[in-house]
Amino acid sequence: MELAKIAGFMHDIGNAVNRSRHAEYGAILANELLEGTDLSLEDRITIMSAIGNHDESTGGATDPVSAALIIADKTDVRRNRVRDKDRAAFDIHDRVNYAVTEAKLKIIKEKKLISLNLQIDESICTMYEYFDIFLGRMMMCRGAAEILNMKFRLTANGSKVL
Repeated sequence: MELAKIAGFMHDIGNAVNRSRHAEYGAILANELLEGTDLSLEDRITIMSAIGNHDESTGGATDPVSAALIIADKTDVRRNRVRDKDRAAFDIHDRVNYAVTEAKLKIIKEKKLISLNLQIDESICTMYEYFDIFLGRMMMCRGAAEILNMKFRLTANGSKVL
C-alpha cells in the first residue's frame, strides 16, 4: 500500500516536462527523486513501473501497485478538476469533467467488486462524448481490477455500462 501511495503522489510529475509521454518522463523523474531515500531498488522500480504504465495510450496494469494507481487515477473524474469555469473555453476533457456532478468509487471486498458510479449532466456532455474520452480509461480500470482479482463496474446516470 505504501508503494501505491508514493506512486499516486508522484504519478503526474512528468507533466513538468511534457504532457505527451508524461508517464515515462514521470517514471524517470520519480527514480531520480527516490534515489536519495531508503527505498530499495526493487521498490523504486515498482514505483517507476506503476508511474510509467499509468497512461492509457502506452500503459496498463502489471502488478497490484500499478493496478491501484490506474484505478485511482482513471476514476478521478469530477467537476472541480476544471480550473477555468468559462464554458466557452472548455475543451472536451473540461466538458466531460464539468458534466460529472457526482462520482463515487466503491470497493466491495466481499463481492470482489470495484464500482464507479457517475452522475453526468447530459446537457453539458453527452454520453457519447464521455465514452469517446473515457472508454479507454474505463477499460484500463477493468484490466487493473482483474490484476487485483476483482471486477470493475461502471454505472452512469443509474445505468450499468461496464
